[in-house]
Amino acid sequence: MTEFPPGWRLGVVQEVAPPGVADLGPGYPGPDLQPVGLVRYAYARALDEFGSAALAYGDNAGALPLREALARRARLADPGGVVVTAGTSQALHLLGTTLAAPGQTVVTDRLGYDYGRAILTSCGLRLAHVPADADGMDPGALDDALAASDTAFVYLNPTFHNPTGQVVPERRRRELLEVTARRGVRVVEDDAYAELGLTAAATPPALAELDPDGVIRLGTFSKTIGPGLRLGWLTAAPAVASRLLRHGLFHSGGSLNHLASLAVAVMITSGEYDQHLDWLRGRLRSRRDALLGALGDLDATTPDGGFFLWLRFGAGQSEDDLMAAAAAAGVRVAAGSRFGAARSPRIRLSYSLNRPAELASAGRALRAAWARSGALPERISS
Repeated sequence: MTEFPPGWRLGVVQEVAPPGVADLGPGYPGPDLQPVGLVRYAYARALDEFGSAALAYGDNAGALPLREALARRARLADPGGVVVTAGTSQALHLLGTTLAAPGQTVVTDRLGYDYGRAILTSCGLRLAHVPADADGMDPGALDDALAASDTAFVYLNPTFHNPTGQVVPERRRRELLEVTARRGVRVVEDDAYAELGLTAAATPPALAELDPDGVIRLGTFSKTIGPGLRLGWLTAAPAVASRLLRHGLFHSGGSLNHLASLAVAVMITSGEYDQHLDWLRGRLRSRRDALLGALGDLDATTPDGGFFLWLRFGAGQSEDDLMAAAAAAGVRVAAGSRFGAARSPRIRLSYSLNRPAELASAGRALRAAWARSGALPERISS
């Protein structure tokens, strides 16, 4: 079961699984993965270095030390293309209200991040879902979708995709960008998991590296440090960044999460952040492997990064029955329909929240429960 420290209780954190339930639902680092000591050190260093300036209204685009550090990591010559955000959720809302008008369409994958879609629809935007193959979104289908709609932008998550874990290869990335460039449509690249690769293999270049002027790239520290920071960033062409910064939110309050920005800048420039990432990747790899091993012959993806396994079941199975069997076994999972899976049942399992032994126990419980329910594995496409 998931064991939360005493401070983890409702009214303090957003959600806590009931006692006795193994929580394989949420996508954030578990309590033992969150670097409390490093955060404490970085805040103290930031206050020592910047004093009362750390508690002032920050520069609208974000604290320059953090923007410079992020520009170096993104291989950008100019930090003027970096805007500090309060995380990917806030960034999506900013884009949906600044670069789009109600009634316009956002073109996206058939499967994708459920809460991101909810944010975009809350901005009054329509969603057009494009089918994919083993390499990602189909370029021809994307072209058709752009031709058929008044598109605000294309929203993609090409690296360690949520929920499938897929990585779109470079060739397909270039094909998709050729379509969007020809159609004159921006791309929003959700890169929340890009720093969480679990193998030695290099990931393909970010879409924003292949087309810096046509792609807005979103990043977050929620997945690497902790969502309580409420800190992320975006990179965009400087003219686009300037347009975003005309939003009244920045003029009213200045930088979003100014003190946290200075603290994270300390982590990055000291080298402590990269050391933490190396440590975190090793632990996530152990967790992924423990859960995969316990699931046996169930048809699960083996992601090269991120937080999630994607389980596939035959068309004769019922998602409701699978969810009920998991709940009866004391395991909380995420239904595939949340992410757009509409044909055959799919289940998303998160391995980020629990330790390996807990994940192995939960995986065995799921395997046994689904075997009793008749959910036999069947090899089919995503």
